[in-house]
Amino acid sequence: MFYKTDANNHGFPHDPFKAIVTPRPIGWIGSVDKDGVANLAPHSYFNAISDNPYFVIFGSITYKDTVRNIEETGDFTCSLVSEDLFDKMNSSSVPVDPKIDEFNLAGIKKEPGKLVKSSFVKGCTAALECKLWKTIDIPGSDRSKLTGNYSIIGEVIGIHINDEYIEDGMFNTKKVRPIARLGYMDYGVVGEENIFSKNRPKLGKDGKLESVKKWDGVYR
Repeated sequence: MFYKTDANNHGFPHDPFKAIVTPRPIGWIGSVDKDGVANLAPHSYFNAISDNPYFVIFGSITYKDTVRNIEETGDFTCSLVSEDLFDKMNSSSVPVDPKIDEFNLAGIKKEPGKLVKSSFVKGCTAALECKLWKTIDIPGSDRSKLTGNYSIIGEVIGIHINDEYIEDGMFNTKKVRPIARLGYMDYGVVGEENIFSKNRPKLGKDGKLESVKKWDGVYR
């Protein structure tokens, strides 16, 4: 089948777009407003987009409290959602009044940032402290009506790692078991049962591909 996205005439009961673009990391974004009220919300349009310097991006559908807070204070945090924190993450997704603290609502303890005003989830396996670099208003957005889509790009200026998940000088993703967002109301878990390693090949002197037996730690 094929359908044009401007007409969105796929004929399905639910939009399949998010089910196609999967899995997606969940950015559990912590922020604080100008009056000091904390906010915590999961965003599944999230990923890293740059390496050294580190930059991340997340998207907000409608102009939510998270976006306003970050633009007011200039920073945010991102806590990694592991399998054991799924229910708390899901609870923090409930739309509430801007002056309600989702940390408190979901029974989540705060850990203050060292370099930013925003807090992150105490006890999470890893967290990023970020400084706002730019907000992009996606075409069709209208701030006066709080409608549209907004992309927030932040520079990662500090990283927290729970020592329990460091093994042999590496962050053990298998042990962390991060949650991934799929389509509809579906989620997945990244764990030992579905992780595999494969080195990228190199180009030999004869112009043919050669396998690499041991990774040297360089992303090519």
